[in-house]
Amino acid sequence: MSTNTLPETSAAIPPEVRVVLVAITKHGAQQTAELARQLPQACVCVADKFAPLMAGLANPVRAYSGAFRDEIATLFADFDQVVFFVSLGAVVRLIAPHLKSKDEDPGVLVVDDAAQFVIPVLSGHVGGANAMAEQVAALLGAVAVLTTASDVGKTIPVDILGRELGWKVEAPKINITRVSAHVVNGEPIAVVQDAGSPNWWTRPTPLPATIHKFERFDDVDLKHFKAVLWITHAEVTADRWQQLCERLVVYRPPHEVIS
Repeated sequence: MSTNTLPETSAAIPPEVRVVLVAITKHGAQQTAELARQLPQACVCVADKFAPLMAGLANPVRAYSGAFRDEIATLFADFDQVVFFVSLGAVVRLIAPHLKSKDEDPGVLVVDDAAQFVIPVLSGHVGGANAMAEQVAALLGAVAVLTTASDVGKTIPVDILGRELGWKVEAPKINITRVSAHVVNGEPIAVVQDAGSPNWWTRPTPLPATIHKFERFDDVDLKHFKAVLWITHAEVTADRWQQLCERLVVYRPPHEVIS
């Protein structure tokens, strides 16, 4: 779509999320300026020769004069979400030397040259790039291109389930990996909830038929399920973890009563 037809609304991005919009070409800088008007809390990063295109913006502007690749480390350190108006291939090459882990890397997104597609490239779930892509796409009138299996398959994102409700995930990383695979492969999963808000499924589609809900752990016949997601305040014993080797993920909600 044309860059001069953006909606006059702001994205619902929490103010504590540090966002930077990045461009390395004149056209990209023009697109960045248009989006920046909709995201007044975002920082803008452009080459100093394009800084005049940012005149009139309320956004802070970081203008660089050297090689753009020298800016990447600082962007990764200073921001939670990095939105590139740069080609996908170039972004992949630029960020590759700086990648650490999904627990440390910021969300990285790419907007194509016509502002028709917004692609989360890195840290889609834990880093929030998928959610950011949907918000940016809404502002641009674009399409968010999500490739993570749980989003495409509209099923439970094991690594961030309940995060917006303040839940904390408690499990070895190998458990999260194994259970995530079972979920996206459509295998039977038991969800046991004896604590926390019941309103954790927010997608417009129904909960997948492979997900079975229980109120008590003891009601689950473990031989019928590939994995268990347990939303609880209860102590999980070492014997329980061993019994469900790599098949259990526990979520700790804030202390509240299910209504």
